[in-house]
Amino acid sequence: SLAVTFKFVFMSVPMKLISALIIAMLLNQALKGIGLFRTIYYLPSILGGSVAIAILWRHLFDLNGVVNVFLNRLGIKSIGFLTDPKIALTTISMLSVWQFGSSMLFFLAALKQVPQSLYEAAKIDGAGPVRSFFKITIPMISPMTLFNIIMQMINAFQEYTAPAVITGGGPVKKTQVLAMTLYQNAFTYRKMGYASAISWIMFIIIIIFTVFIFSTSAKWTFYGDEEG
Repeated sequence: SLAVTFKFVFMSVPMKLISALIIAMLLNQALKGIGLFRTIYYLPSILGGSVAIAILWRHLFDLNGVVNVFLNRLGIKSIGFLTDPKIALTTISMLSVWQFGSSMLFFLAALKQVPQSLYEAAKIDGAGPVRSFFKITIPMISPMTLFNIIMQMINAFQEYTAPAVITGGGPVKKTQVLAMTLYQNAFTYRKMGYASAISWIMFIIIIIFTVFIFSTSAKWTFYGDEEG
């Protein structure tokens, strides 16, 4: 379950943060009614972790679910999104990615703080949108990126609801994350000592990852006039 947890973290966190940043940049545009869209995009973050949404996700990606019915009508054979050991964890990770609302709001707040004068100066120097993004946007929002990486990494290591409700850890334990193993040992098998050991292992792993991220952040995080 530890290996599965690592796979889940390394799949879900980058996809969630990339999605959050893309949506945040779109919502940063000065368009009429943009506030409504900000609310709509945040709703999945509130609802996404609920059991009801996990059940809905299970029905959507079931062999006879809506997604496969749609694929069948296109002449594509049904895909075992939840039964194929090779893609079941990816399907669950997609539900986690859908909950990008909080990260999106943090990125949006950071984007609002980037001085427009920097973009204007870059435009005068002949920099296009892509170059401005990598040379101005990314460095200026890097402190918020650091915060989002750590928070989403911690959340991913603690993920329980989606794999427990959607696949129950299957098929062949390919979605059995560490939090599920902890719960089963504590409340199903009544092995409290073993469950406690798992919780400590999880805590130590999170601490190690957090320290590693902080120790390397000086190379890519920009704070005001300081060079990261």
